[in-house]
Amino acid sequence: MTTTHEMLEALRAGVDERVAAALSLEDLDEVEATTVGRRSPVADARRALGGVEPEERPALGRYINEVAKDIEARLAARRQELNLQEMAALLAADRVDVTLAGRVPRRGTHHLITQTLDELVDIFIGLGYDVATGPEIETAWHNFTALNIPPTHPARAESDTLYVEWGDQDEEVLLRTHTSPMQARYMMMRPPPVHVVVPGRTFRRDAIDATHSPVFHQMEGLAVEKGITFADLKGTLAHVAREFFGPSQQVRFLPNHFPFTEPSAEMHVSCFACEGAGSGCRVCSGVGWIEILGCGMVNPAVFEHVGYDPSEVTGWAFGMGVERLAQLRHGMTDMRHLFENDLRVLRQFV
Repeated sequence: MTTTHEMLEALRAGVDERVAAALSLEDLDEVEATTVGRRSPVADARRALGGVEPEERPALGRYINEVAKDIEARLAARRQELNLQEMAALLAADRVDVTLAGRVPRRGTHHLITQTLDELVDIFIGLGYDVATGPEIETAWHNFTALNIPPTHPARAESDTLYVEWGDQDEEVLLRTHTSPMQARYMMMRPPPVHVVVPGRTFRRDAIDATHSPVFHQMEGLAVEKGITFADLKGTLAHVAREFFGPSQQVRFLPNHFPFTEPSAEMHVSCFACEGAGSGCRVCSGVGWIEILGCGMVNPAVFEHVGYDPSEVTGWAFGMGVERLAQLRHGMTDMRHLFENDLRVLRQFV
């Protein structure tokens, strides 16, 4: 019994030094294993109790437990200290100096096409026009028939239009080739007068090159009321051209043909690069004028399709390509620059 007491007292006397020398939780685990663990002197003393005289066994057992609890208490106190030290080290490593200047992220902006569309829409809103949008997947009736485009027209061929369902003209579904179908939908939803512009994305079976893309943007405009004339059309579009390109721009209208308007015209603006001089100008190919849109008086057949009385109202419509206007205004010679997401190009229009 005396030998066990001496051994345990020696263990307890030296534990403080060993605990203080433990600089990490791993070191402390090692001290715990060699003092009160399964292969420690305390564990050996407990296993030896079976060979002690019965009358001495209770007192020795209490003494072993006392020594074990004393050592465990010192280990627990040191463990708490080490936990606090590790937490403090982690907090110091994660410390953020809130007095430092922040990192300001680069601000984005609208794409040039969106900027162009927004500016055109704002011009028409200033004239009192509504803005409408329509589905990009259309029926052939809204896209062609309602706009007086006959079944024999080349645009209705599968080689020109991207069809979802093709074959039966009464059931055909397609990706709209212009935003003009909304012209028919809008008139079918409300009586005249109507003043509306329709911006949006359109689709045609075109190869991608400097001036063509199978996906492009267009803005359709429509005005319908009693007594509206071609003079109203010319005055409105001339105002829009000067608001968009500058107050010095001249405009002209040349005869053309579109199934949904009669009479029809192309609208040209004087070249802003050579100021209409023409000679040697690469922008206008030396003619001094640039075509920007097609327009005309709404064909009476269109009114009949949508339920308007062509003897009671007249109207005019136009359609313009947004990419073309953006290219002309900013001197871009290749439409692909607008779709390639090259930041060297796009950052010029922030």
